[in-house]
Amino acid sequence: MIRLSAIVPATGGPATLDECLGAIRRARAAPDELVIADEPANPGPAAARNAGAERAKGDMLVFVDADVLVHEDAFERIRRAFEDDPELTAVFGSYDDAPRAPGVVSGFRNLLHHHVHQASPGPATTFWAGLGAIRRDAFLAAGGFDADRFERPAVEDIELGMRLSAAGARIELDPGLLGTHLKGWTLASMLSADVVDRGAPWVATMLSRGMGSSALNLGWRHRLSAGASAAGASALLARRPRAACLALGLLVALNGGFYALLWRRRGPATAVAGVGLHALHHLASIAAVPLGVASWLRRRTAAPVG
Repeated sequence: MIRLSAIVPATGGPATLDECLGAIRRARAAPDELVIADEPANPGPAAARNAGAERAKGDMLVFVDADVLVHEDAFERIRRAFEDDPELTAVFGSYDDAPRAPGVVSGFRNLLHHHVHQASPGPATTFWAGLGAIRRDAFLAAGGFDADRFERPAVEDIELGMRLSAAGARIELDPGLLGTHLKGWTLASMLSADVVDRGAPWVATMLSRGMGSSALNLGWRHRLSAGASAAGASALLARRPRAACLALGLLVALNGGFYALLWRRRGPATAVAGVGLHALHHLASIAAVPLGVASWLRRRTAAPVG
């Protein structure tokens, strides 16, 4: 019988922690162990998750962020995935399409994550620690999350997935493994996350591993959308409205399914605003590239020789 250990990073006492724990305890086939990683000496989520994993006794480590409410069948799906496939190393899911935080930006940002993950089911070369499970022996063999490199929330889960995949691990994205995201976003926090917390570290990580990626939001649609956003911004600055409209049309054509999702779940105003927010998201990703390259060069220069 597979034993699950649920690990929730909770340094600083997140306001949503009690709701998160309540959802875990109410779920069917609930985990055999619940580890709350709230050690004050481990301020970052990577270090907190590692500390929780060290205390965990289960065969499978299930990471759940403190601002996520797992669906009732989440642990049933995780148990079934590992029981049905003994060669499976890790499985992760996505946010659902009913984020609770109000506001246009929160709706856009949380539904964007949902849409990207829902569009990429099956084999993966990355990992997501918002709601994801890894075999304990594989996690420990890989050295866990890189807490030295990622002292604050960043792409520590993505980087771990890359290491696992490079070592031959089989990772699956199960779009039916869902949790409700409780986090609220502002425009400033969204752009900061896109540039500082995710974009730049992701670029630096890919460069350090000498590899590219087409996973999740680095696929061809994302890259074409980024190009359309840059072209549209350039056309606006050059006062070329026709070219700007053409770029906007391309962005809409590439992402019609996502904007339709925004319309269904949050209404027409959010859908219309979502086009502009999506363009800003892509421009932030572009802005993160030189920052990521600079970060990689600094680490490469500082690395000891031999």
